[in-house]
Amino acid sequence: MKLVSDPAIAKKIRKMQQRVRWQDPLILEKNIDQTRLVLDDGRADDEEFSFLVVGDSGSGKHRGHNPQRKVAELMLPHHHECRFMLHTGDVIYLVGSSEYYQQNFIQPYREFILGGDYPESIAYDEMVFTLPILPVPGNHDYYDLPILLSLASLTTFPIRQLLRSRLDLDVGLHGSGKGDAYARAFLDYLKAYQFPGDLAQHLDRYYTAKTNTGRCLSYQPGHFTRLPNRYYTFRYGGIDFFALDSNTFNDPPPLPATREGDADRKLLQQRRQDLEREKMQIIETSANLNPDNPIEADQLDDLHAKLSQIEEIIVDIDKQLATDKTMLTDIEQLDWLKQRLIESWNTKEVRGRVIYFHHPPYVTEATKWEQAQTLAIRSRLRGVLDAVAEALGSLTQERPLVDLILNGHAHCLEYLQTLDTGHADSHLHWIVCGGSGFSLRRQRTEGADLVETLSDASKENRLVARSHLFVGRNGQGSQKKRPYSGLRIDVQGDGFANAKGERYPKFVVRPLIAEWHQRQWHNYEIEPFKI
Repeated sequence: MKLVSDPAIAKKIRKMQQRVRWQDPLILEKNIDQTRLVLDDGRADDEEFSFLVVGDSGSGKHRGHNPQRKVAELMLPHHHECRFMLHTGDVIYLVGSSEYYQQNFIQPYREFILGGDYPESIAYDEMVFTLPILPVPGNHDYYDLPILLSLASLTTFPIRQLLRSRLDLDVGLHGSGKGDAYARAFLDYLKAYQFPGDLAQHLDRYYTAKTNTGRCLSYQPGHFTRLPNRYYTFRYGGIDFFALDSNTFNDPPPLPATREGDADRKLLQQRRQDLEREKMQIIETSANLNPDNPIEADQLDDLHAKLSQIEEIIVDIDKQLATDKTMLTDIEQLDWLKQRLIESWNTKEVRGRVIYFHHPPYVTEATKWEQAQTLAIRSRLRGVLDAVAEALGSLTQERPLVDLILNGHAHCLEYLQTLDTGHADSHLHWIVCGGSGFSLRRQRTEGADLVETLSDASKENRLVARSHLFVGRNGQGSQKKRPYSGLRIDVQGDGFANAKGERYPKFVVRPLIAEWHQRQWHNYEIEPFKI
């Protein structure tokens, strides 16, 4: 029994392009860049500023406690000192349904939304942010319900009652509509304008910012807070931010039609069958637990976490086993990133670069570190950065191509650095911020060092990354701790200097923790670190 259905990459791209009327003749005529916005808050030239980061937050209550709301409350004292919040994806669990935006997004973040004193009156597709919330889509924001489960949800079929009353999977009547709910909640849904005159009037009203790439969307906190596209860029305080949709370049390559490929395929098929059996055992076990009993409620939370882990592993396996792939990767988006990074380095007023997207290329969380999607993302991002490095030559003066990369997907908070990878992603700083509300995960037993096999022929291993901080589920029994997290990042103007004396920014990262332990909340901050 599949709990989720992941649309094909080609379908995700096509649907999203339709929603924003990608490259519509009128948009081309008006010379509008649909991948750029200007954050029009009157302070975008400040060299020193702060911003917040959350990710993988979009779950409801966990049997009497609400981790996402606790993390949002951690952010409130920083609200007026920060300029915006980045969200690393998975805004709504389990299947990105519009049914759950009220419970799983609007209610928890109500202080950040216009009219938040009465959150129940805010429609999910009419949100206006007082503090900009700038998300990227996660895999759950694209998921749909499989047909059989969707039909079951329309009836009193026992499986729906079991899933909802015992495991709180937030399964409603429908899924995301292949990302439609996310698009209506956050993107400028130009598809809604059926008449050219209405579209022209809208574009002339809100696409008024001027940049070197043409006109672009003017993001106005408290007034108009839509994003132009599923991936986009903006400049703030001399820092270029690049938001990516990693859901469209995370497909692993197909298994080869060789003896080794056939053997791998059989192993994956067997593992998938084992996981399906384990999933049914979890569902059966949950039916015998009482959610009103605190101890058994925590057991249900653990089973919920395990079930979601298994489902994501099955999705990863299915991607490897797929034989009907018509599009393996989003070349257009990756080419866009390459060209915009090159342009950024050739723009004197830009002093730093931050990239954020959902799937982490490097992570030591137990369920994600060796997934095929993780390795696919790593390979494709490397390809982009290698091409950028070749184009720039000595222009970088041995500075990293990117100052900071932020991800989600792995349900933890982690800070890693790459070592010499043999590619242009060497010596970069990576932060996974994916523990802001959904079930948390543990670090892998293999430890903090990530090793990579250089080639099948040589079997030689290279140490490519090292984790310096991991905050996730830990402890056993009554000592089990669930530290949910978010970040405040302060960008300081007087940062480091290179060999030529040119200064570039410093990022001070301040982790904020709300820990659920022995049925009580404990809030604390981890010692800040500098990048």
